[in-house]
Amino acid sequence: MVAKKSVKKVTKTPARKTPTRKKPTARKSAAKKAEEMRSFRLYKNQTDFVSFRITRQTVYWSILLAVIVFTQLWILNIQMEIADLTNALLAEQ
Repeated sequence: MVAKKSVKKVTKTPARKTPTRKKPTARKSAAKKAEEMRSFRLYKNQTDFVSFRITRQTVYWSILLAVIVFTQLWILNIQMEIADLTNALLAEQ
């Protein structure tokens, strides 16, 4: 027979921790009062809403309008030429 060895159980006791002291909180001085928000403040208009004045945006829109009108007239001219050529071909037959 084989003899069994007895094993001693080793239990570790947790090391006692010394209590940590809390650092005293630094006193905060009262924050300075911030200025009030003025985002919704009403301002007097510098110019009337219905006043007529040529601005940079007026020039941009005028140029855009001129380009659109020129392009539409060019396309209309091409369509008219195609219609005339189609009528000429149909008349020959």
